[in-house]
Amino acid sequence: MQVDFYHLSLTPLDRALPQIAEKVVASGARLLIVTAQDERRRHLDRLLWSYAPDSFLPHGQAGSGDDERQPILIGADVAAANGARHIALVDGVWRDEALTFDRAFHFFDDDSIREARLAWKALADRDGVERRYWKQNDAGRWEQAA
Repeated sequence: MQVDFYHLSLTPLDRALPQIAEKVVASGARLLIVTAQDERRRHLDRLLWSYAPDSFLPHGQAGSGDDERQPILIGADVAAANGARHIALVDGVWRDEALTFDRAFHFFDDDSIREARLAWKALADRDGVERRYWKQNDAGRWEQAA
């Protein structure tokens, strides 16, 4: 199980998440995006349809029907009705239920860095968990820092 911590310092979630989601879907895998915030879920729903002029990411909101058919599902809870084995936690809150997936992407910004550090430390001694910490360099490119 791999957990990728993404520290959003230069690039906002609206640019980082679609890049990760594209890679997951292109690999043939499915993704569950989790945030407890209703407005953020609605915003991400709109974002994934329009983040680039020439593309979109097929997705749906959990509970809106055909959840099991969605390559990307946006929900409030860690419940992969679409059969996803990848999860993106996008509200800065770590959830241990993410450890039941093959890969987790934990996005956080400076406002939630304390919580991210606690999650990082808590996962250090978990068997079968590989942690990676990604930060951006001055040019805005992601680099693995740990």
